[in-house]
Amino acid sequence: MMASNIQHLLEQMTLEEKISLLAGASAWRTVPIERLGIPAIKVTDGPNGARGDSSFAGGLPSAAFPVGVALAATWNTDLIEKIGNALGEEVKSKAAHVLLAPTVNIHRSPLNGRNFECYSEDPFLAARIAVAYVKGVQSQGVGATIKHFIGNESEFERMTISSEIGERALREIYLPPFRAAVREAKVWAIMSSYNSLNGVHCSANAYTLQQILRDEWGFDGIVMSDWFGTRTTGQAVNAGLDLEMPGPTHWRGESLLRAVQAGEVTEEKINERALNILRLIERVGAFEETAPREEQANDRPEHRALIRRAGAESAVLLKNEAVLPIRPEKVKTIAIIGPNAKTAQIMGAGSAQFQPHYAVSPFEGIQARAGDTYSLEYALGCTNFRRLPVPKPEQAYTLAYFNNADLTGEPVVSESTRSLEQMWMFGNLPAEVNPNEFSARLSGEMIAGISGTHRFSVACGGKARLYVNSRLVADNWTDPNKEPFLFGSGSDEVFGTVTCQAGDKLAIRVEFSSPAGQFLSAVRVGYQEPIVGDPIAQAAAIAGAADIALVFVGLSSEWESEGYDRPDLELVKEQNALVSAVAAANPATVVVLQTGSPVTMPWFGEVAAVLQAWYPGQECGNAIADVLFGDVSPSGKLPQTYPVRLEDNPAYLNYPGDNDRVFYGEGIFVGYRYYDRKKIAPALPFGHGLSYGVFSYSDLRLSRAALTPDQSTTLSIAVTNSGDFRGQEVVQVYVRDVKSSVLRPEKELKGFAKVDLAPGETKTVEIVLDRESFAFYHDGQQRWMVEAGEFEVLVGSSSADIRLRASLTMLEAAAFEGRGHTHYHLDTPLVKLLQDDRVRKVFETHMPDLLTKGSGGAFGGDMSINGLKAMSGGFSDEQLAGIGRLLEHISD
Repeated sequence: MMASNIQHLLEQMTLEEKISLLAGASAWRTVPIERLGIPAIKVTDGPNGARGDSSFAGGLPSAAFPVGVALAATWNTDLIEKIGNALGEEVKSKAAHVLLAPTVNIHRSPLNGRNFECYSEDPFLAARIAVAYVKGVQSQGVGATIKHFIGNESEFERMTISSEIGERALREIYLPPFRAAVREAKVWAIMSSYNSLNGVHCSANAYTLQQILRDEWGFDGIVMSDWFGTRTTGQAVNAGLDLEMPGPTHWRGESLLRAVQAGEVTEEKINERALNILRLIERVGAFEETAPREEQANDRPEHRALIRRAGAESAVLLKNEAVLPIRPEKVKTIAIIGPNAKTAQIMGAGSAQFQPHYAVSPFEGIQARAGDTYSLEYALGCTNFRRLPVPKPEQAYTLAYFNNADLTGEPVVSESTRSLEQMWMFGNLPAEVNPNEFSARLSGEMIAGISGTHRFSVACGGKARLYVNSRLVADNWTDPNKEPFLFGSGSDEVFGTVTCQAGDKLAIRVEFSSPAGQFLSAVRVGYQEPIVGDPIAQAAAIAGAADIALVFVGLSSEWESEGYDRPDLELVKEQNALVSAVAAANPATVVVLQTGSPVTMPWFGEVAAVLQAWYPGQECGNAIADVLFGDVSPSGKLPQTYPVRLEDNPAYLNYPGDNDRVFYGEGIFVGYRYYDRKKIAPALPFGHGLSYGVFSYSDLRLSRAALTPDQSTTLSIAVTNSGDFRGQEVVQVYVRDVKSSVLRPEKELKGFAKVDLAPGETKTVEIVLDRESFAFYHDGQQRWMVEAGEFEVLVGSSSADIRLRASLTMLEAAAFEGRGHTHYHLDTPLVKLLQDDRVRKVFETHMPDLLTKGSGGAFGGDMSINGLKAMSGGFSDEQLAGIGRLLEHISD
């Protein structure tokens, strides 16, 4: 359908029909208008896989890709575009049209519970990953939705808090990934955030949604609210929010119709919003669909291979004292230890959570790779769960539904499941089940693996009770726990025990009842086998007898999640003690760390190697094994700085906020920008990552050493691999303004390239720097500026490992893009007035003496015109009034 046709459709629609398009029909679908052949379109979470209609657990499985921070750690935009392409295919397999991703909020603090889902502390890196991801998704005719716009850098009070962000920080740090996605990738949808920005709710913020997004950047897609993130009727429509989600509507419909009738919203504004929705329907090809599509669970071999490649390429080798890669000439026995060894930690929780096709644990991946060449020993060492883990049934369980609250009568429908965790969001149930009043029975059988006392738990969003062999073991029904199920502290569990022998059959029966109208209904069974003896001592013993010890520690989706932040930077429970004990027993100890954000590592100096493996998707264990055994040389680089302690983080004094506000007091000095400026040594710098290859840099050349703002310069760098392993190196280019009129970081990432080199091979890498590579946002003039003068180009393997330097000269200044509004007056410092070419030209012609005074003079450049009048005279009242009118005119 052509654009003229959707305009014609709009002209045929009644006001009520146009308004109906502006809110969802249900959790994941828009409203169709059958009279005019306007179909509904379907959206789906999330950033690392397409969930489809199911809630956070259960439902048809999907391919699980590495999480956002892992994708950014690859620093490989070609790979990210391939992943976006695959995700577009996954979305179509779930009969959807729009993917609710990517998430590009900045890693402002390492405590943000959702950092795993976002890319980086650096806006340039985040922008490049976002552009590649969006291009890949949309190449499949699937809409990408970049989120959350804007200032959602924590989960603390996220629905109500106001992010207080200065204009310069907003422009230089927090907006660039969104700007690049709009300008370069032509993203089709944007999701507004739950929070307010500087006191104005983001779903009704005309400054961000209209002035910046549409007027400055030229965005022509739709803006949708985060789920239940709409707060107003007329204000949100007028500000630029096209679509309220989810449906059915709470703020639009009849309320919006009344607002139009009352003159609070014009029909022209309704037309704008409706046309944006129609354009998205057109872009995703929904007008051409002739029949409804059904969800499918397509386990594609090519997606498996891509996930494995990306998981391995995202791994960052933080330290290596010649113990990796594992080689048979040095290693015969491998000790595999830790709570994450036999559990595949593949994603964080929240909107990024779904049911994967499978999940390969590190133990399984190593076992498959080791074959008969190596002998493997295993010990748990300690636990790191928040709730008791969900057991993996050996066979399918039966899930029976009842259309009443107490499981009476016959089930209305039954289905099989292999998950003892079930969630129903937005009434997402089989068609036969009444979402406003239902109960369910989950029943099946498990086999006790060892003798002793087994712990069970039941947690629920509703009420539930757990029976084992017909005995009530855990009662969360009689007096239901009031703790929230999904986004809570884990204190929602009720516990019980069963004593049995190894091999005993345990008949499991869970009964659940959902409160009427519950937003999220859920039930979850937890289980822990008996722990015999001292597990840390046992782990140290097997480590001491092995040639190498691999310790798998970290966090999980229980600790890193949408909805709440981390309380500190520590590894939970006894993991630090476990690592130290194993390292004391075996000097060849390798720690494989799985987290989505930094943790403190008090044992870093005690171990031989550390590999940051993130949450790498369903091929987790295979990808990790590829790196450990040297089938893939590690090439990931940190997209975030690892602080020595939480107090060193730039947001420390202003996080998470109070009195309904969070002040972004560090301004533009986020991440490495702050550590550089304060001369604080981090534990690990931004951009850090080792390889099995050995890379050297040489022969830095610039195509131009002097340029004007409308020109670019191309850097060429020779990179040589002098090691014995093939590998990839990320060449990073930073820019430093040697002398600026405003405070700027010591250096800023402005380019990078990933190069693949065989042993002994040399390749030349080229990176282009343009006007934006040298610019800063002038919040006084409200536009971007490049100043004339000297700049330094820094080329390195990390932000702290600079290998080559070169100088260049910007021959003239320039201002570009932005609102271009200034607020000059007689008390504005002369030095600021003279930064504006318009003011300077007038002064050159009519008041040349002010140029001398503004450049220093007797009182320095911080003096204002009023100050000069007060201290030295020289201006008549008429002259002052004339200068004031001139400044007022330029300000307009």
